[in-house]
Amino acid sequence: MKKVLLITAIMVAALFVACGKKDNVLVVGVTQFEPMNFLDANGNWTGFDTEFALAVGERLGMEIQFQEITWSQKFIELQAGTIDAIWNGMTANTVDSATGRPRHEDVDFSYSYMLNTQCVVIRTDRVGEFTSAADLAGRTAAAEEGSAGDTVANEVIGADGSFIGVVAQIDTFIEVKSGAVDFAVVDSILAHQIAGTGDFGDLMVAELSLGARQEVYAIGLPIGSDLVEQINNAIMELYSDGTLRRIAEKYGLEESVVIGTQPISSMH
Repeated sequence: MKKVLLITAIMVAALFVACGKKDNVLVVGVTQFEPMNFLDANGNWTGFDTEFALAVGERLGMEIQFQEITWSQKFIELQAGTIDAIWNGMTANTVDSATGRPRHEDVDFSYSYMLNTQCVVIRTDRVGEFTSAADLAGRTAAAEEGSAGDTVANEVIGADGSFIGVVAQIDTFIEVKSGAVDFAVVDSILAHQIAGTGDFGDLMVAELSLGARQEVYAIGLPIGSDLVEQINNAIMELYSDGTLRRIAEKYGLEESVVIGTQPISSMH
């Protein structure tokens, strides 16, 4: 019942949004995902994807507005029209755990622009327990609901394991720190920024392999959107003139930026 009410609320909100939306405004759906999109000390959105979106908007003559969303509801938000794009370090070449379908079946993707992998985050005082992927079976894991990490976590824990889904990836660190779960599966870009720092100084990225799981990030747009080609052209311009690399360097991501033009459907 709660899920039905949530979907209804999103659809009603979409009617109001559609009535007042300007043609030159692109509403971008994001979550708190450092260093891709996060709030600075003044409560303003910043991060690689934030600046990337603003740079594309400038090339296209469009105003970019950021709308925080619940990740597991991202496709519902997009299809309802409450957002125009999902631009939040979204792994394109994966099955979405919320829908059970390859993500390219629910959105049209831009060119991919960044490489990523999933990794395991544990408490430093438990490092001896986790030396291979086999040590994850039957354990309790956390991941963001509807994320690539959700899919991987449920694969590695197996039928005897337990899973806790959270709203945002950063919440998985809290679950690991508290001992509520044995480990978390998150994007490696996020993990290497957060684990071992600040409040999460007692967490670390486990030195174990989850197998050959090369992922790519891409921007999700409504199926059939005319913006796909426009955004792709802007991406290539920003890459060619060095703008994209300069943005990446601010966040330590310059080695991860790789433009891919092949269809996402061929990479799954």
